[in-house]
Amino acid sequence: MARKTKRYPVEGHNSLWQVYDTVSFIKVMKNFIFIQVARYCPFLKVKNAIYRTCLGMTVGQHTSFALMVMVDIMYPEYIKVGDNTVIGYNTTLLAHEYLISEYRLGEVHIGSDVMIGANTTILPGVTIGDGAVVAAGSVVTRDVAPGSFVGGNPIQTIRERV
Repeated sequence: MARKTKRYPVEGHNSLWQVYDTVSFIKVMKNFIFIQVARYCPFLKVKNAIYRTCLGMTVGQHTSFALMVMVDIMYPEYIKVGDNTVIGYNTTLLAHEYLISEYRLGEVHIGSDVMIGANTTILPGVTIGDGAVVAAGSVVTRDVAPGSFVGGNPIQTIRERV
């Protein structure tokens, strides 16, 4: 299944040259500061409060973002995470991608009771269902069914319904 992203074509130079036509520089700078504070914050309640109140993310109760998790700097409000989920060390959650002739935006939905291993990259427009497990070092390029165990680059289903 294709990722659920909205495509915005651009003309002229690659889309990253037009980044501040698509998102405000002030918003990016504010997000950068709050994201960097949250990445190193050792207190989960404080970290989640920063994500919710300063960045507009939806973060469920008892969700844990490990050290160095990098959330999307331009559109963190497109990230939604359920309850009791663990996002592993140094994981990247992207809600945008700037390409040569277009840029794409898509929400990231991570369910409840999900385990995402360290150093995982989650691309825009992806949904990870409740109870899923994503192996460390994976690149999530498509939706993950609830309760399944996936891993690899790009992800492959290792086991359906854990």
